Amino acid sequence: MFETPNLMPLMPEIFLLVMACVVMIADLFFADNSRRLTYWMTQASLAATFVWVARGLSGETISLYHHAFVSDDLGRILKLGILLAAMTSLVYARDYIALRKFLKGEYFMLAMFAVLGMMVMVSAHSLLTIYLGLELLSLPLYAMVAMERDNPKAAEAAMKYFVMGAMASGFLLYGMSLLYGATGELGLTAFAQALATMDQHTLMVNFGVVFIVAGLAFKLGAVPFHMWIPDVYQGAPTPVTLFIGSAPKIAAFGMIMRLLVEGLSGVIAQWQELIFILAALSMAVGNVVAIAQTNLKRMLAYSAISHMGYFLLGILSGTQEGYAASMYYILVYALMTLASFGMIVFLSRAGFESDNIEDFKGLAKRSPWYAAMMLFTLMSLAGVPPFVGFWPKLQVILAAVHQGYVGLAVFAVIFSLVGAYYYLRVAKVMYFDEPVITERIEARSGLRLITTANGLLMLLLGLVPGWLLGYCMQAFA
Repeated sequence: MFETPNLMPLMPEIFLLVMACVVMIADLFFADNSRRLTYWMTQASLAATFVWVARGLSGETISLYHHAFVSDDLGRILKLGILLAAMTSLVYARDYIALRKFLKGEYFMLAMFAVLGMMVMVSAHSLLTIYLGLELLSLPLYAMVAMERDNPKAAEAAMKYFVMGAMASGFLLYGMSLLYGATGELGLTAFAQALATMDQHTLMVNFGVVFIVAGLAFKLGAVPFHMWIPDVYQGAPTPVTLFIGSAPKIAAFGMIMRLLVEGLSGVIAQWQELIFILAALSMAVGNVVAIAQTNLKRMLAYSAISHMGYFLLGILSGTQEGYAASMYYILVYALMTLASFGMIVFLSRAGFESDNIEDFKGLAKRSPWYAAMMLFTLMSLAGVPPFVGFWPKLQVILAAVHQGYVGLAVFAVIFSLVGAYYYLRVAKVMYFDEPVITERIEARSGLRLITTANGLLMLLLGLVPGWLLGYCMQAFA
């Protein structure tokens, strides 16, 4: 007798998929020039999905569909972060894409499909489901980067992103195929059990681990697989850069947890060695090369590379404490990315990007309040207390120290001081240089509100760091 599967744990994903199709059809028949209906339907769909996921928080862990999908607190908390980042990015994007003549319903529909891919990734518990979620995320992002068709830099960035993304997917798929060939399993639970019962790990398993870690490093933008990050961050429209730099990073953490921690726990020694190298190189290269940048988006791209190095310290520790610290780090990093690139969007106008450091000259004289919001964000990125960026950096360094990686922890602190230089350079330009632009800042009230909220959260979450960290600890309880 055919047994009907339990679809309730999958209902947020099903709802979002249906609403993405509804938004696409509604935009076709009822769209106006400002895409009000499309925008508000998208935001309402994401908000409803957020509420649906939040209702299941602190629920039991359920493995479904022959262990291809898992519903647990780790996945739920990451989904909430992804949905919040996506909704915030669309607030920033609306006016920007309207001024540059690519305000289309496809932008919102692609964003919804990308969010759906991320949600599948963080709950995937099979090699096939992970790859399905990854491709469902990647393909919309390539199109979003290229949507400003009159901008040659965006087209170039999209091509580079597509080629590098295809290469990363190839690495992951090849690594998965090697591990499947060695174990004969696709589900991560059975996969981990098969690895644990092996008398010795074959050359095939070791090569599979290398290819999977390389593919994950490509997706994160860790050195030496970082070559696409600066060009894509600089060339893509700023709201797309903001989206790429926030929500997908949270999803990548979920994929790392599922693949490395749950699936490859039996070969932890092999992937820890690789993570050690990636973390050290990313912190060094990202912080040093960022010093030479004059374009703010490119500087923030190298900053992102360095932050991925710090983020990997928690993964490297191989403990529940370290995993929770890395989760805390990636959630805070997504918030800082929204705030930093959001300020570039806020100061931009038609025909002017405001993406060079010199464009921020004298911002404190033009608008003391928004200069303060940018300063809060810069100090948080630099890891200066009491701003929120200090606490996750402290947590991942402590997690590394507790597992004996004292030398790497000292290395991280040194390069954190190096990184503070280029953030302080932007602060110096804002507060001590004369403004080269004297025009009044014009932005809708919604954009002003989200920019202010982003900036204030840098300080408020730093004053009460235990709130968000508590949820991260809950995910690994």
